[in-house]
Amino acid sequence: MKKILVPIDFSVNATHALNVASRIATKTNSKLELLHVNVMLTFETAFPEYPTAAILENDDYQSEAQEKLNGLVEQLLKLESNQHLQIETKVKAGFLHPLLEKLAEEDSCDLIVMGTKGTSLNNSSFVGSNAEKIIRNAKCPVLAVPESSGSFYPDCVIFPTTLTQDQLPAFKILADWQKKFLFEVKVLYMKNPAGFHSNDDIEFALAQLCNQSSLNYSHLFTAPITLDEEEVILDFANNEKADMIIMATHQRKGISHLMFGSLTENTANHSKIPVLCVPIS
Repeated sequence: MKKILVPIDFSVNATHALNVASRIATKTNSKLELLHVNVMLTFETAFPEYPTAAILENDDYQSEAQEKLNGLVEQLLKLESNQHLQIETKVKAGFLHPLLEKLAEEDSCDLIVMGTKGTSLNNSSFVGSNAEKIIRNAKCPVLAVPESSGSFYPDCVIFPTTLTQDQLPAFKILADWQKKFLFEVKVLYMKNPAGFHSNDDIEFALAQLCNQSSLNYSHLFTAPITLDEEEVILDFANNEKADMIIMATHQRKGISHLMFGSLTENTANHSKIPVLCVPIS
């Protein structure tokens, strides 16, 4: 991992996500890139001969946002553990999710870390819409960090997976993180898409993927067959006192997304602990 992108809107949960990102950056010797998106101009129709108030005030906005970013950087670098961090900042105009996805690709970012609300299952999904769109479209992994989560010192990580071969990229990412953070991994086998006939078949499939990825796991659990897989995952994470969830996502779009939704997006939106979402499509 070489570069981590963090969107900053100066909210409490964005600042919390930045602290998590700085912890990851120090562990992986990665650079941090902080991005603030000015959406104000996006909603203005620009007529050069009749400049709007938003356009006239844009320079002031850009300058103020840059000063705030510089202040966040200064606070981070005051911590002894962050003194060797390399941090760059950017202020751009546009819509958050397409701009973030484009910048992550252009700047060869290996991870996006962003704050989420960590809503309850009963709350509107619109709260997490930006995070969901980024998880659905980003070409690199996305770590969704709820504002209710604490300091990022993962000891136990749960990995819901179908154990099919297309999950291998998530196994490899998790193995890389495990080498840095030395956490325990508990695997939660979901459904039976591969048509395994016995527990031995399930364990063999897991062993193959672990051998291919160099992942070490401590326990294998099998989830019950249910329509509410999200609740099963969140309950399992809570019961196991997990510090992070990792999930692969096929990044369904269009009709496919409308019909089937995304278990990974929903889990990230409602989890109270960070969720690492790894694209495998």
